[in-house]
Amino acid sequence: MQKYKLVIFILVLLVFFSCNGDQKKQLKTSDFSLTDLNIKTNFTDEVIFMDYTGAMNGFVVPSISQTENGCFDFDFEIQNDSDKPKKLYYKIYYQNESYKFPDNDENSTGNQHPYAHENFYGSWENTDTLFKYCGQIESDQKLTINDKFRIVGNPRNEDKYFYNGENDRWKRNPRVGDYSFLLVIVDEEGLKKIPEYIRNIKLLKDSNFVSPFYYFLYGEGKALDNCIVSYTDKFISVKASPDLGNGVFINESLYKTSQEPGFEDYYSCNCNTTDELYEKAAVSQFIHYIDESSQFDNVPVIEDFFGGNFTQEEYNWLRTFYKTEDRITVLPQTPSKPCQTIFSDSIENKIVIKNPASKFGEWQKQNTGMITRHGFTYGKYTVKVKLTELLNEDFVWNGITNAIWLINQGGRGQNETGWNLRRPCKKKGYMKTYWGGREDERVERVAYSEIDFEILKTVPYCPSEKFPPVYGNYEAKTNQVKAWNTKLPDDVLKDKKNIAVCCTNWDMACWEPKNFSAGCHSVTHNGKTYLAHRWEDCYRAVTTKYMAPDDELFGRDYYYFQIDWQPDKIIWRIGPEKNKLYEVGYIDNTISMIPDNQMLLIITQEFHNTRWWPGSPYLQENIPFPAKDYVGEIYEITIE
Repeated sequence: MQKYKLVIFILVLLVFFSCNGDQKKQLKTSDFSLTDLNIKTNFTDEVIFMDYTGAMNGFVVPSISQTENGCFDFDFEIQNDSDKPKKLYYKIYYQNESYKFPDNDENSTGNQHPYAHENFYGSWENTDTLFKYCGQIESDQKLTINDKFRIVGNPRNEDKYFYNGENDRWKRNPRVGDYSFLLVIVDEEGLKKIPEYIRNIKLLKDSNFVSPFYYFLYGEGKALDNCIVSYTDKFISVKASPDLGNGVFINESLYKTSQEPGFEDYYSCNCNTTDELYEKAAVSQFIHYIDESSQFDNVPVIEDFFGGNFTQEEYNWLRTFYKTEDRITVLPQTPSKPCQTIFSDSIENKIVIKNPASKFGEWQKQNTGMITRHGFTYGKYTVKVKLTELLNEDFVWNGITNAIWLINQGGRGQNETGWNLRRPCKKKGYMKTYWGGREDERVERVAYSEIDFEILKTVPYCPSEKFPPVYGNYEAKTNQVKAWNTKLPDDVLKDKKNIAVCCTNWDMACWEPKNFSAGCHSVTHNGKTYLAHRWEDCYRAVTTKYMAPDDELFGRDYYYFQIDWQPDKIIWRIGPEKNKLYEVGYIDNTISMIPDNQMLLIITQEFHNTRWWPGSPYLQENIPFPAKDYVGEIYEITIE
């Protein structure tokens, strides 16, 4: 009988702990004990999706539509085990555990990790709410406390995220992933020993934040007398998935043509600049920055690239016989009228983008795309898309680069960038501007960050500094086909069905990573070796490439692309289904500075100048203008 009682007791303990996640806890002191703890008693699911309603002001987890009071309720029971009345106090903390640096510096005994202050942790959103008073508990009596909290942006209420006196919590949105819960209970003597910067997480110690998770689990707080620390490593998992059918908001200030007649010709109920869409729409139309260096002299030819019979031989003819003076000097264009090349389908909950066809006399290679409106720091970004095919039946490239990428988020003010700076570069500094050259100034901090999938037709190998022509010498003799219809090199032909999946991190040439270097170097991860390429020490990005069949990625009904952005690494994956993704790129903080600021997601179909991709077998200027629209569809975005 005693044996069965013991088994039942153990099972009860297991149920208690499993309902609250794995817990590191000191549940008892000499004077009082924690006898029960229940987190999120009003929300039973293990996963919660961020509510985009009202999220332009910042996400809150949970929202008022997800629980009755817009908070997670919790309760706990404490018992006074002493022979005297006790006055007790408590405080709660939460922390994102999926995307964080270790709390404790494993290389330095007793110190906080140098980047632990960057971790996303909070308490009650009013940081002036310190330890709450439980009340006086008589000897050998129990007391149950009921309270609530929610996860909010800018949880430390840092001044740098304020604008004109308003707390822009959206500038440091809650992170996706798993969250832990820390409950601390102390008596009056113990409370006096807890530093003010732990009681109020807005405060600094020696110009830096100290994480309460470090303090209570590894630091001085671990040894506090008469202090109970209950740590639950996971109480909720947070994900995000914007509704792509909720419309496209137009920011008119981004268009140079906003004052021209007919600017609003393509406005609709689901694509406009109304207050309703400002609050509701999860995406905007993306307007590319077009640098003058993108200019090229294009052949004045329009072709139905996929429905016609445009061949390698025809490409070679255009390349050979159109002189510079007979070509059309163009820059890649951006939309002059909003909503003309982007559509939000509220029935199928998808975004449709298109590169519009060209007409004689109205020559255009116009870029198109969408950008999300809610930023995050870190996350596993997975998109389900059907973007335009890139190669036709003769495996000639249409000149489009399909891109899925992240970029740093801007602020409200015209020059408001200080809130979203990357952490300081401790060696050489960052190149100051995205577009600057070799002589650009180096600075300690910058806002610019970018992580890319760029998928196009280019060579799989790392190019050298001097590029031999892909084509051999040829002669412009119309009556001698072999003189101009030259064959591509064998190392290019073997990949004729393939396109390059280029995975890039823009680190702004910070030399801090221990293996930072220029040139081409191998990087191995999960049994795969990639060649990471950087042109020179001042080049602002590093790229790996993976060759894949165009028909596999863009000839199907849809395909998945994933950027797994973590504090110390970035992993790129693709696959036919979300549960069948495979790795195609990897860069970590030993070779490149990983971005740590808040970013937005962009999906585009764009006409690159192929001078950016030396060795490409097809040059943009020799590729005809499109006779038909190139259409892309975005079905799903998840961040987790």
